[in-house]
Amino acid sequence: MMSLLKSLEHFLAPWQSAYSDSKVISTFVVGAHVLAMFIGGGFAIAADRKTLQALRADAVERTRQLFELHQIHRPVLVSMAVMLVTGVMLAASDVKTFATAPMFWIKIALVGSLIVNGGVLTKTEESLRNGGMVADVAQRRWGRLRTVSWMSLVLWSATLIVGVILQNAT
Repeated sequence: MMSLLKSLEHFLAPWQSAYSDSKVISTFVVGAHVLAMFIGGGFAIAADRKTLQALRADAVERTRQLFELHQIHRPVLVSMAVMLVTGVMLAASDVKTFATAPMFWIKIALVGSLIVNGGVLTKTEESLRNGGMVADVAQRRWGRLRTVSWMSLVLWSATLIVGVILQNAT
């Protein structure tokens, strides 16, 4: 493992040097990472809030919210892609520190959980939006949507908190 880490450090040395020697590069990468989390997480949290409200609403409002969820997927996914790219750039700027930091691996697990949760949300939203299911199945799908919305709120919040801890610990 240590030889792999050494090889990775050697391979990424030019990037580490460029990142540490340039305030412009480091500011851009950190700024893009935080902005992507702010936009993607903000859109997701707002959509989660509206979904939880729609659960208590009539069928028309629920249908409207399903359309809104469908529309919000793209900006959240784009933001997550930017977070992933800039996160890799941040980790590559100090491989040894990040690879050995437990908070880094917790953040990776949280981001992976966000991706899985988003996939469940998307499939559930699509099945509800496409309709054609009996009332019992639709009710269970709305229950699943409630669960993934709450999980999204928790995961985005935890990812932010762990990211701040990670930034301050490195």
